[in-house]
This record gives sequence, structure tokens and C-alpha cells, in this order.
Amino acid sequence: MTLPAAPILAVHRSDGSGTTNIFTLYLSAVSSKWKDLAGSGTAVSWPVGVGGKGNDGVAGVIKQTPGAIGYVELAYAKQNQLSMAMVQNKAGKYVDPSAASVTAAMTGVAAQLAKDVRTPIVNSPSPDAWPISGLTFLIVYQDAKDQARGLTLARFLDWAIHDGQPYADALDYARLPDAIVKVNEKTLGLLTGGGKKLLVAAKP
Repeated sequence: MTLPAAPILAVHRSDGSGTTNIFTLYLSAVSSKWKDLAGSGTAVSWPVGVGGKGNDGVAGVIKQTPGAIGYVELAYAKQNQLSMAMVQNKAGKYVDPSAASVTAAMTGVAAQLAKDVRTPIVNSPSPDAWPISGLTFLIVYQDAKDQARGLTLARFLDWAIHDGQPYADALDYARLPDAIVKVNEKTLGLLTGGGKKLLVAAKP
């Protein structure tokens, strides 16, 4: 491909965001120079470029500026029909961003997630993984003060990781692979209300 001799403008989030955290975790994983220069987090000191507030702010700057490149959440990019780049993953394969390639990223680090669910999934070794992937977490009390509310929450979470998974497709989010569902089942088994287990048995 013949590219124009034009400057490239890097566009980043001006506000703190989980999207920035995932992107900078990836940059830090593949570049020691970046890790030392800016590191990772929900907000970092960007050495170059301009900022935009939120996904829409970043996308707006990119659309209006020839030669601009930036990052937004996959669901936002798909729903707004933005041009997206293939990126080379850890296995050396160029991969399109998709729900399936994010699921593959989780699968590639399933063993580490089983030990610590907070393990980042960026730069996953799976050959089909989108390398700039991250997980969304729910933080709940292990022992619910209100047993009835705790049981309702536990049942919802159980539904979300089982019967609720097909709904992820329409929202442009990735389904959980079986290995991660099992990790979540184990966690749900630890939830209690008034000292009693809220979910006696998870689904096989």
C-alpha cells in the first residue's frame, strides 16, 4: 500500500477511562520504552497527540483530521461503523478486532485467570486473540447483609454467566469461554448471606 506523505496525529482520551487502561497496558506489554515513558493506567501523561473526551470525542477528532489514529471501545467502533485496524498479536498473526477474538484472548490466559481473575488479558498468547482486550468486573460483597438481596444478586450473576451469554452478541461484547465460566462459578460458590451459602451448586 502506498501511503501519503502526511503527518500522523495520535488521538487519546482526555478523561480517565478503562479503555485507556486496557490500551496502555497493551502498549506497556509490547514496548519497554513505552512502559518507562508513560506506563499504564486509566489516565497517563501522553507524550504526543491530542485528547478527546469519551469515545465520541476521540472518534470526532479522528473523523475530522486526515492522518489521525486513536482508540475507542470495540462496541462503539462497530455501532458507529468506524474503520478499524488489524493488529499483530503475540503469536505473530494479524487479527481483526471482534467479539470472537476477545473471547480467544480470554481463553489464552485461562490458566492465569483461574489463579487470579484480575490477570490482564492483553497480548494473549492465543493465535486468534485480539491483543488489546480487557475484562469488565463486578465487585460484590462476599457475605450479603441482606440474605434475600444477596440471593437475588447471586441468581442474576449465575444467569449472566450461563443463560445470559447469548445477549452479549447484540451488545458487541465477547462471550465468556467455558474455562472462565468455571472460574466465575467457583467465585459464586463463595457468596454467602447471613453465613449461609447463596448458591449451593453451580451448573455443570
